[in-house]
Amino acid sequence: MDDDEYAKLIRRMNPPRVVIDNDACEHATVIQVDSVNRQGIQLEVVQVFTNIDLVITKAYISSDGEWFMDVFYVIDKGGNKIRDEETLDCIRKDLETNACLSSIRSVEVMPTREYTTIELTGTDRPGLLSEVSAVLTDLDCNVVNAEIWTHNARAAAIIHVTDKSTNQAIEDPSRLYIIEELLCNVLKGSDCRMPRMSVSSTGVRHTERRLHQMLYDDRDFERPEMVEYTSSRPHVSIIDCSDRDYTVVTIRSKDRPKLLFDTVCTLTTMEYVVFHGTVITGRMEAYQEYYIRHVDGLPISSKAEQQRVRECLEAAIERRDSEGLELELCTDDRFGLLSDITRIFRENGLCIRKAEISTTCGKAKDTFFVTDVSCNLADPKIVDLIQKQIGQTILQVKGNLNMSPNLRQEASGSFLFGNFFKGRSFQSFKLVKSYS
Repeated sequence: MDDDEYAKLIRRMNPPRVVIDNDACEHATVIQVDSVNRQGIQLEVVQVFTNIDLVITKAYISSDGEWFMDVFYVIDKGGNKIRDEETLDCIRKDLETNACLSSIRSVEVMPTREYTTIELTGTDRPGLLSEVSAVLTDLDCNVVNAEIWTHNARAAAIIHVTDKSTNQAIEDPSRLYIIEELLCNVLKGSDCRMPRMSVSSTGVRHTERRLHQMLYDDRDFERPEMVEYTSSRPHVSIIDCSDRDYTVVTIRSKDRPKLLFDTVCTLTTMEYVVFHGTVITGRMEAYQEYYIRHVDGLPISSKAEQQRVRECLEAAIERRDSEGLELELCTDDRFGLLSDITRIFRENGLCIRKAEISTTCGKAKDTFFVTDVSCNLADPKIVDLIQKQIGQTILQVKGNLNMSPNLRQEASGSFLFGNFFKGRSFQSFKLVKSYS
């Protein structure tokens, strides 16, 4: 029996154990997951919570040896415990099933005949999504769903399209070649990096995870020297712990949903293993501490490697930070809708920094985060003009349009942990009691 088959046998003999407790903590549901350890299992577990939009307020990770135990304090988006029995049962099943805890792959794809998946990365610029949408419309491709991230002058997108006439996936090789060729022409930027483009009849199982990988592969963590570092950026420190053969990574950043997923996803992509970890969120700030080694069992060995890990974690946190004004579009879906909306944004000087496009049962629900071409807050008069052009009830502004970015930051407040965590480590915190 080879090592891989032996590992599978051990997992079958020791299935994951999930304990859910609503009494151990006053403000959150406590979920403990115990299982045979393997590379990437923390990401798989955190991904379950991310998929159903649960917020992790605290987490403790321990995975030394052949076994791992993770403890999570979770709430829903409204800040409440998870009390719905159907939801709790779904969480338990997702964490325990072999489908969730199967061997991890760097890219998860699944066959589909419903749509064709387009992945693209390249240089970001004003009007890029509008140009991509226009090309797809001209090629009779209907955009079903899409997610677009931009960071550090790079852009990544995963777009699901169907044929206009059949509403099915596009499978003709010659047509797929034309789509790829024309979109590559749109993506060509002014820098030396060539755009990356792929068209396939497979779907990505976890879009956000794939976007992280795409931007990492595109090296969006390489920040130009002239870019100024601001106080709002995440603070990442890396310290050798040579007496225990670990590297200690400490992160302080603004708190937000899916923060833990973003950092664990990046460490997994970079082939680091988290042996111990602590995540605690305050009123507005989050603290994360990880004891890591590379998959070869060695801690970080050089200053250059430390710098790269620091830059990649900073980039992972910043990618999801939504710059600009949030605009939500809700209307009946029709062919070419995305092309028309993004063209109006471009013609009025708005740049799309992030977008989520979805269509369900003939309805389109799109979310855009926009700025002006200088990355400043959009002019309220321009936004009002666009709303009148599209429809006040169709395109709505989320948040206070008239508040400046500085005022927003002051109004949001912040909770700095200061010296509270100084000198403390994972061992300072006790794991929650398990209830069987």
